Amino acid sequence: MPLALQAQQGFTKSQCVTGLRAAVGILEKWSASSDQACRILRISRSTYTRARQRDPDWAVALDADQMQRISFVLNIHATLRLILITRKRLRFCVDGQRQRVFQWANPLEIMSQGDMISLYETFRRIDALRGAQW
Repeated sequence: MPLALQAQQGFTKSQCVTGLRAAVGILEKWSASSDQACRILRISRSTYTRARQRDPDWAVALDADQMQRISFVLNIHATLRLILITRKRLRFCVDGQRQRVFQWANPLEIMSQGDMISLYETFRRIDALRGAQW
């Protein structure tokens, strides 16, 4: 089911936890600080910490905006995996150490501004690298 449609119907706490943990794991691989991850996902520091702990009994309810942010992180990661060959190159491209790939800015810094437009623009530019039509 498309994420936008699912967001209108609401997510279960289990779906929220699964998505959040996946996004947090990706952000950690990208060398995002905890503050950056919290701004990107619009979550509190305590929610970030709990997501990292992997407690099987923990549950969280997230709003549609937060789930959309998780979706962007997951989609950026998937797009980069299509474009780049090794995981090492994937990490370097997101944390800005490979400026020749992203000459416009450091993607992690852009996403960390915390607004949805910055997150969307990062996704759009990365997706365009694979030849997507806009």
